Amino acid sequence: MAKVSVYNMEGNQVGEIELDDAVFGVEVNEHLVHMAVVNQLANKRQGTQSAKTRAQVRGGGRKPWRQKGTGHARQGSTRAPQWTGGGVVFAPKPRDYSFKMNRKERAIALKSVLTSRVLENKLIVLDELKLDEIKTKKMQGVLNNLKVKKALVVLNEKNENVILSTRNIPNVQTALTNTINVYDILKYNTMIVTKDAVKTIEEVYA
Repeated sequence: MAKVSVYNMEGNQVGEIELDDAVFGVEVNEHLVHMAVVNQLANKRQGTQSAKTRAQVRGGGRKPWRQKGTGHARQGSTRAPQWTGGGVVFAPKPRDYSFKMNRKERAIALKSVLTSRVLENKLIVLDELKLDEIKTKKMQGVLNNLKVKKALVVLNEKNENVILSTRNIPNVQTALTNTINVYDILKYNTMIVTKDAVKTIEEVYA
């Protein structure tokens, strides 16, 4: 089992915690991690793009000039793709980009990125994270104490004071244990987790 230090909000080490190898010590599967990121970004796409092909552009029914004898290259329609105002070749149409990823594959991908955070020493465990009031300055102070600029803060349960205090800090995002995902963990580089959140993650994914 991997051991990581536990810090308080002042940035001082107050103990250690053992992490379950079934979640934080698996073999990193880069293929599934990549697939999970592509899946997440694809599922976010609106897919509402649309352009007209030569068949859908209004007009262009008449042949602009006769086939032979003018000196021009032969043309059949003023709406062909090479004309200004013509249609688009292979024009994009509204479509659904989402695709399914198996539940076990998603779980392995998440465990892989959690393991990578531990291996790269980018997992910071806090004994607790509580604020008396909604104050961005206080939350920024906690991050400064931990020497972190870009982070995903994972809470065990919803804490409005922490969430609202973090919302205005660039490159810092809050998440709950049931909303963590592969893309956010990779995007925000460092992961700040409370002890309670670690236990919940281990219970759910072990």
